[in-house]
Amino acid sequence: VQLQASGGGLVQPGGSVRLSCVASGSVFRLNVMGWYRQAPGKQRELVASITSRGTTNYADTVKGRFTISRDNAGNTVHLQMNGLKPEDTALYQCNYRYMDAEEDPYGLDYWGKGTQVTVSS
Repeated sequence: VQLQASGGGLVQPGGSVRLSCVASGSVFRLNVMGWYRQAPGKQRELVASITSRGTTNYADTVKGRFTISRDNAGNTVHLQMNGLKPEDTALYQCNYRYMDAEEDPYGLDYWGKGTQVTVSS
């Protein structure tokens, strides 16, 4: 599976950014795609994920500000980031995993190249 991410950049506090990630290659109809982020000196953390059935999961720190969605074909995921804060500054990476019928991920983690989001005035 190959992941191509786009979006990101420099944004002022309170601003918005939209990240997108397209999966290609050995994609499967049952999958979970998500966004992780890693700030300097910190561990990588899950930001948000969405299964091919539309089940979403958000980090508590982004609930109410970020929205993850998928297109109808299911191979593109978007992360709409509103109300950005300086603490959202990080390298954001797209992730893809296969998922079974019980929505449990299995197999390898596939990662896209990261895209930098910097929130600063």
